[in-house]
Amino acid sequence: MFIPIADDNSDRTIQPYVNYIFIALNILVWIVAQQMTGDSHFTFAYSTVPAEIISGADLILPMREYVVTATGQTVAMPPLYETNIHVYLTMFTSMFMHGSWMHLAGNMLYLWIFGDNIENRLGHKKYIFFYLLCGVIASLSHVFSSVMSPINAEIPSLGASGAISGVLGAYLMLFPSKKVKMLVVGRIMQVPSYVALGLWIVLQIVSGLGLLGGGGAGGGVAYAAHIGGFIAGLILIKFFDPLKKNKLTSYT
Repeated sequence: MFIPIADDNSDRTIQPYVNYIFIALNILVWIVAQQMTGDSHFTFAYSTVPAEIISGADLILPMREYVVTATGQTVAMPPLYETNIHVYLTMFTSMFMHGSWMHLAGNMLYLWIFGDNIENRLGHKKYIFFYLLCGVIASLSHVFSSVMSPINAEIPSLGASGAISGVLGAYLMLFPSKKVKMLVVGRIMQVPSYVALGLWIVLQIVSGLGLLGGGGAGGGVAYAAHIGGFIAGLILIKFFDPLKKNKLTSYT
């Protein structure tokens, strides 16, 4: 078990207002719109459903059961409610929704620790576009990883994880040697960010391939979104911060 708890912010020159707003929006949506439950009507109406993104059409389906052919296991499928916006826009609404308190807390912890550094580097406006673009690419990564499976294509997905994964990818590119404090098996340790984030992405890849059990099901976690968002962050930061190579020397 390894959990980041802080990083070095001594070089920060601006207040990360956008990052604060993103965190506040996630919490507000969870409390007010989702009513602090991952099973609310709002949740099932405004999550991203891969089958809807592929077809461009809104699906309205009741609670149903699906039998997994390979195992004979019966899986309960959540209902899908009418979406009062175009289904493509759910890639943005789902970015600010969560399935549980723990899901919300974990995502906001990572955003709080790592997001301010990226906003400080890019500025407020560019950080908004970077964050949202990474989130959309992450969502599309999950969509395209789901199209081969009828059961996965109709399961709603949600969470800030994809966009935050993009932030982590950018952080790794910009600040590979910046110190990160981590709670590791009850001890607080300082490690370079490439170690902290390297462990994180390896866990996503291994989990996504089903090597930790679950036969690739991912335990309901959209690992393809995490990996896609991370790769998007690695690549996009070169365009959002073209002077990266010149600035990087300050942090190594």
